[in-house]
Amino acid sequence: MYNFWTVKVIRFIPLVFIFGVVIAMLFYPGGNIHNPEQIGYSLTNNFLSDLGGINSRSDETNVISFLFFNASMLVFALGGVGFLFVPRLFKADKINYYLALIGSAFFFFGSFFFAAVGLTPHDLYLNEHVFFAINGFRLLVPAAIFYFIVLLRSPVKNSYSLLTFIFLLSTFAYVVFQIVGESPLLSPEAMSRQVIMQKLITLVHLISIFSLSYAFNSQLKNMDIN
Repeated sequence: MYNFWTVKVIRFIPLVFIFGVVIAMLFYPGGNIHNPEQIGYSLTNNFLSDLGGINSRSDETNVISFLFFNASMLVFALGGVGFLFVPRLFKADKINYYLALIGSAFFFFGSFFFAAVGLTPHDLYLNEHVFFAINGFRLLVPAAIFYFIVLLRSPVKNSYSLLTFIFLLSTFAYVVFQIVGESPLLSPEAMSRQVIMQKLITLVHLISIFSLSYAFNSQLKNMDIN
């Protein structure tokens, strides 16, 4: 059970997300915030959330992208559940165990906030959509802090700690960018900067989550649970 939730499920999420998003991009009709005439999906001019609208920014029906993108977001809820099993892997060290409990609580709520993005399409529930998207990232900052400390204090390879530290720094930088950066509504250039930053931080998150599954697998091998 522990191998399933802490390794297989957490490793599975980035793969499912990438698959769902790629399919959604291929079927996206077109349009962005500033240009409804745009054809198809643009990596530099469309937010990921554009894929999740019932209608595209060009006001065309967006059923296939809507289904694949929002389903890929809902999968993050499984990751939140998976992190609830992780603290047990560090039970041999009481400090690590309690630090992991706190970190997992933040990961749990952060993951469910991202899943909630899939339940609140931007063209139906804009305020709720923005709330969950912004605060999902903010919840991952303390989650990364606690797990960075846990991994440093554990016998797993230092490379996993380094990746978690990069995850922490990049997430913190993105949260600051969200606060001080220009609104994407102001100009196409501001929108492009926001779009590119969103995709970069998403890529870092996917790599970090994938790597954590290997860190947890390494820790699991030293335990008498499976």
